Amino acid sequence: MSSPEPDPRRWRALAVCLIAGFMTLLDVSIVNVALPAMQRGIGASSAELSWVVSGYALTFGLVLVASGRLGDDRGRKKMFMISLALFTLTSVAAGLAPNAASLVVFRLLQGAAGGMLNPQVIGFIQQLFQGRERGRAFGLFGAAIGISTAIGPLLGGLLLEWGGQTDGWRWVFYVNVPIGVAALVLGARLLPRDTASEGEKRPLDAIGAVLLGGAVVAVMVPLVLSERDPASAPWWLLAVAVVLLVVFVFWERRARRTHGHPLVNFALLRTRSYALGTSLGLLYFAGFTAIFFVVTLFLQNGRGYTPLEAGLALTPFALGSAVSSAIGGRLVSRLGKPLVVGGLVLVALGLIAVDVVLRLDPALVGWAIAGPLLVAGIGSGFVIAPNQTLALEEVPPREGGTAAGVLQTGQRVGSAVGISAVGAVFFGQLTSTGGDWALAISRGLVGAVAFVVLALVLGVIDLLLGRRRAADPGSPAIAEAPAASVGNGLSGHVTDPTGSAVGGATLTLVDPDGREAATAAADDDGAFRLDPAGPGRFQLVTRADGHPPTVAWVDVPHGGRAVRDVVLGAPEPSTAG
Repeated sequence: MSSPEPDPRRWRALAVCLIAGFMTLLDVSIVNVALPAMQRGIGASSAELSWVVSGYALTFGLVLVASGRLGDDRGRKKMFMISLALFTLTSVAAGLAPNAASLVVFRLLQGAAGGMLNPQVIGFIQQLFQGRERGRAFGLFGAAIGISTAIGPLLGGLLLEWGGQTDGWRWVFYVNVPIGVAALVLGARLLPRDTASEGEKRPLDAIGAVLLGGAVVAVMVPLVLSERDPASAPWWLLAVAVVLLVVFVFWERRARRTHGHPLVNFALLRTRSYALGTSLGLLYFAGFTAIFFVVTLFLQNGRGYTPLEAGLALTPFALGSAVSSAIGGRLVSRLGKPLVVGGLVLVALGLIAVDVVLRLDPALVGWAIAGPLLVAGIGSGFVIAPNQTLALEEVPPREGGTAAGVLQTGQRVGSAVGISAVGAVFFGQLTSTGGDWALAISRGLVGAVAFVVLALVLGVIDLLLGRRRAADPGSPAIAEAPAASVGNGLSGHVTDPTGSAVGGATLTLVDPDGREAATAAADDDGAFRLDPAGPGRFQLVTRADGHPPTVAWVDVPHGGRAVRDVVLGAPEPSTAG
């Protein structure tokens, strides 16, 4: 990991990452409105259309964790540039596809390229930003997620209006080309250079990558195939997934003992904030993604909206999410988990209101649901980015890409689960009632709300556990997890200039009068937590054998905690060798 860049350069590098992340996530939703045009243009069957949509999510999720590890170990900039170039090229190929079969193949390759790219984006945020600035950066990334997901149908509708109802679908892919080329040029100039030398590279756990990839495929294939016909999906693959996951866990433990570099560091999953944040993200994305799936189908097929009109109807959600994501990124360091819980409440209330409005079956349904969708969008912005910030705040920068890969794999699996479950309810109701679109969308929204409520329950449990541990500093949970960020204090990780954890480092807080306020030792993963008696401004002194000491001023807030990672200098000449 390189040391933090000067401030303006870091934010320019973030802009490049957001452009690339926006482009790959846009392709999750923009294709939905172009499916009828693909049927007319190249005669795609229903099964082929399903693979165009679901295959992207499948290969996207398949490569996330392994790609995150490659970025961590072989260089994020290198992986970013390669992945972005592949994504741009496969977008061109998909737009030029002469038939449905080739379109499916190129779409699968495009999803894999997108899955290779996204962990690098989050890894760069982990690398370049700390503390409150990291929250702001994740807030902007959350805005990119919200906007790309919600604006996809609108942009797709505009492109179809411009390109025609037969070949307009090709521009859904061509639109990525100028964006991708611009991001490649800017990325080459603005992203920080990779600094790891050959000797610092950790071995890639290829067998672990194959086992985990196979498990992801075995989970997602029946889910994506069940969107329209649950009875025909190969559900037996779920048992295969369980077996592969068990073998993966045993193999990773063996890799840890053998060479110390497994694909996934299971110590991350023992960090409460990361484990619960990943689980909450899975449940929320199950409900969040399914909303657009069923509402877009309802507006176009049930109410005769054009793709452009359907996209416009969903725009309030995008606007609300974009604004609140940026705000949430600034507030998360101060409010923490309550911000996420409040956002989930707003999403649930907004979706319930949408259901109530649709039950009334108003004539101008698009206008009628605009207000509730705006409320849900505002809530969504307070969930995605803050939850991601809180889930990753205790992850060492060296593990940033891998942790992001696991987190996003959970989101992709959640999306597949949500679309499968909500889609099954939606289409099942439509079939049983002989085409009652109003009742079908109502039942579908109930299913989406159920996932959001489950995420809310998990968020409340996490919040209560955090408060209980803050009230009982001697609880075993805190003793076992010294990096837990609870109560009034300071937490973070100590790393060397390459991003490797520095275990055993000694950290001391010194008040302005020169008195020692708190001291602690970093654990094997470099994690630490300091708990002074009260808030204030302190000097943080960090020492470790073989490294020059570092001194920096830090602010510990009242009734909360600050996050500050420490990067020690290169080994001193007298102890380096």
